[in-house]
Amino acid sequence: MVYFDIICSSGSGSGVEVEMDDSMLKDYNIPNYILGIGSEVTEPSHIPACPVVVFINSKSGGQLGGTLLVTYRSLLNENQVFDLGEKTPDKVLHELYITLERLKNTGDVLAIEIQKRLRIIVAGGDGTAGWLLGVVSDLKLPHPPPIATVPLGTGNNLPFSFGWGKKNPCTDRQSVMSFMEQVKNAKEMKIDSWHIIMRMRAPKEGSCDPIAPLDLPHSLHAFHRVSQKDELNREGCHTFRGGFWNYFSIGMDAQVSYAFHSERKLHPEKFQNQMVNQSTYLKLAGTQGWFFASLLHPSSRNLAQLAKVKVMKKQGIWEDLDIPSSIRSIVCLNLPSFSGGLDPWGKPYRKKLRDRGLTPPYVDDGLIEIVGFRNAWHGLVLLAPNGHGTRLAQANRIRFEFKKGAADHTFMRIDGEPWKQPLPKDDETVVVEISHHSQVSMLATESARSRSKNDPEPAISPRDNDDDSDEESSEDQEERRKFGAADTFKFPDGIDIDIAQLS
Repeated sequence: MVYFDIICSSGSGSGVEVEMDDSMLKDYNIPNYILGIGSEVTEPSHIPACPVVVFINSKSGGQLGGTLLVTYRSLLNENQVFDLGEKTPDKVLHELYITLERLKNTGDVLAIEIQKRLRIIVAGGDGTAGWLLGVVSDLKLPHPPPIATVPLGTGNNLPFSFGWGKKNPCTDRQSVMSFMEQVKNAKEMKIDSWHIIMRMRAPKEGSCDPIAPLDLPHSLHAFHRVSQKDELNREGCHTFRGGFWNYFSIGMDAQVSYAFHSERKLHPEKFQNQMVNQSTYLKLAGTQGWFFASLLHPSSRNLAQLAKVKVMKKQGIWEDLDIPSSIRSIVCLNLPSFSGGLDPWGKPYRKKLRDRGLTPPYVDDGLIEIVGFRNAWHGLVLLAPNGHGTRLAQANRIRFEFKKGAADHTFMRIDGEPWKQPLPKDDETVVVEISHHSQVSMLATESARSRSKNDPEPAISPRDNDDDSDEESSEDQEERRKFGAADTFKFPDGIDIDIAQLS
């Protein structure tokens, strides 16, 4: 769970130090005329091997984000390095791809090669990384650029999953140059994204709107209520939509995370250090009683009493998912990193996979892993060899139907961002449904935890030493026009573009 981050904060990237002189920086440079700044077009003397656009959340990592911004701008053309507090990525990429398409139509060789080779670096927390992934997913760009993530958050699950580490990075010139060299040599790996829709009947009295996170992250832009013209809306209902890349969770872990965010909002000066932030999670789990959940929390907090859960393993066929009565938290997991590097699904041996009809947890197979936890002690099991939560199912779709009167609220969390969700008191349920959405390319180092279904199968011990003793055992496709993080992407009139390239 997220409150065990304190124990899992070591490790960063591949650990490879690369000596790189300033002359090698031309491999990453993009000239101003390509960026649409307006300088004169010149014949290229060098085709950059790895042109990059860099997005940095200057507010992430205490003072590190701002320092990193200065370092990148000193190494590259400062016009290809953006502070996300000043300019949004959808606007930047919109302008860049309009310029690239215009230049390509004139036969500009450099524009053609930069579009083919372009890579994105994003520095920030998991919410910032998810924002960039959502933007690239929405824009449907020709040759969409793969993304490398610099860990500047508390959990840093996205960077850690793809081998970029989980510790906040060094910000000196040599460290940044070494990171860019890793970006150049990194391999591309597809990652699934997951669409989430939350629908509730408009209450007869009072309000049942979700309470947004204290600072609504860009990755949750989609939780603004959808347009009345959106086909996902239904008469008499409040409808919300969004998406995630790493996980969606309900229950005790989201409650601890919500308490942490609330405390940080009140006293931001106390949360400038990554290790302090992680230790605070652990303390909050203790003070809220989750180590002794059966004694200190009512059984109404148990997910089996709070919601009916259904999964779709075969297209169009919903099945009821049996949730053990003691489960107080459910995590729907896409990546093998949760709460700062823990792996709730673990690595089942071949016999377990065969007996339960499971597959290895690939990040690009269209399946999401569903894991349950009883209490904080159960979460500590993840620190042991072969430790894991209660493996409930793998599915390409999951639905939570919250029961009338089971509780007046619950806590939910998407990729590290929590909120407190009121539940209805009348005869209508709140429904949360998660389904596979699309894929975007990430950049991964050799030390990446994430595995693709196209990777060669590693050798697996035929012996089954995995302790699973804690495991208990057609709807129309909804239209999803976009992932939700970016404005609709449109080229302006007067630019002749091959529409087939944008499909």
